[in-house]
Amino acid sequence: MASDELLNASALDQARLIRERKISSEELTRFYLNRISALNPRLTAFVAVYDEKALATARKKDAQVKRGDVLPAFHGIPMGIKDLNFVRGHVTRFGSRAVSVWSPLDCKSTASLRRAGFVIVGKTSTSELGAMPVTEPETHAPTRNPWDPDITSGGSSGGAGSAVAAGMLPLAHGSDGGGSVRIPASLNHLYGLKPSRGRVPNAYGQPDANILYSCGPLSRTVEDAAAMLDVLARLDITRPHWLAAPPGRFVELMKETPRKLRICLSVETSLAPTDPEIADAVKRVARVLEGLGHTVEERPAPQGTVEEFLPIWQRLLAQSPVIFPSRLQPVTRWLRDAGKRLKAKEVLDAQNRLSGRIIAAMQGYDLWLSPTIGVPSPLVGAWKDLSPSDAFGRAAALGVFTAPYNLTGQPAASIPAGLRQNRWPMGAQLAAHIGQEALLLQVSRQLEEAKPWRTRWAPLAA
Repeated sequence: MASDELLNASALDQARLIRERKISSEELTRFYLNRISALNPRLTAFVAVYDEKALATARKKDAQVKRGDVLPAFHGIPMGIKDLNFVRGHVTRFGSRAVSVWSPLDCKSTASLRRAGFVIVGKTSTSELGAMPVTEPETHAPTRNPWDPDITSGGSSGGAGSAVAAGMLPLAHGSDGGGSVRIPASLNHLYGLKPSRGRVPNAYGQPDANILYSCGPLSRTVEDAAAMLDVLARLDITRPHWLAAPPGRFVELMKETPRKLRICLSVETSLAPTDPEIADAVKRVARVLEGLGHTVEERPAPQGTVEEFLPIWQRLLAQSPVIFPSRLQPVTRWLRDAGKRLKAKEVLDAQNRLSGRIIAAMQGYDLWLSPTIGVPSPLVGAWKDLSPSDAFGRAAALGVFTAPYNLTGQPAASIPAGLRQNRWPMGAQLAAHIGQEALLLQVSRQLEEAKPWRTRWAPLAA
């Protein structure tokens, strides 16, 4: 099969080709390993590649096809795991010189993806401890964007975003605590979904009734993301996490036509100015939604400050496992040290106050539309020489539209919204009520059909 046909096929289409024996998993895995070998030296999307193990696993997948076994949805499809998550038999470094953990077991998310038939080809890069929305740890060269290597691919799932946008993977695993799936999706012209709190089991088995982060997919199609969410949420084995289960699998529910919705549009925030071209792009998305029969009303975004969010983020970082604190990057150490001085109840009270304000402001709407990121794509190294507090303050501008939904636990997705100055990707964000991923996916699919994005590739992907 021609390489361009493989590259343009969705992950689910590739899995169908494997089941029909039109291509083998070994051939597909070699195809992506060759692209990783060619492109990763420039982009640093992968921090570890498991060539031989991946090919051995792919051959086992092909043997299952030949035996006529019952096969899972993503049987034989290459997958990268973010370097915040454990892969059995390998080291996880959390993007840091201060951590190195060899694990004999997969974390819960990796185990779910492996059960779904994926071939794990390596670990994708992350910012240190997932702390920053750009992927520039001291453990390796900065992760770059295949649309323009001078700009960041975002963070903390920057490697996942860069890998999928460059065609090194058909889709990828990420995690999102303040926008860490949606920010790379926006900057790399991808679809990225953060599920509701309680939808996906915590990767490390932590109590997650109030936790900010969740694992989620970065993909080129809404359908791939929906099917991967089914896997991460364990709907493929009908063992949902504590959030009320949907009435079916998301990959089927997403195909339904949603009712006419009331959608709130917010393109401005008091925390950072929105670039006019980005605001216009999101308003164009709003007009498409109106053309689909939905009602869109514009109003200001809920009010808040970086200072209110900062202690919540500091407390989260303080709980990250670190073996050698002195080896942390300055901004990570600054965040973590401050977080250790905070009391858990005070931080939870602050989170609840902010969440209540956000939810109250959005009452009466089914969905909320905004930019994913309101500021232009930052250059690689833009904050390298700043003090920790200034670096975090600048970085926070990337998360002003995304972080609110980590506080509330609502599901949110970033959808490609065009190219700024015809060069740099922009994203529009849709958020829904807790537990309403199906509605979010249905409207995302409507936009995907009205404004197709999957055939538009980053220059480096070619």
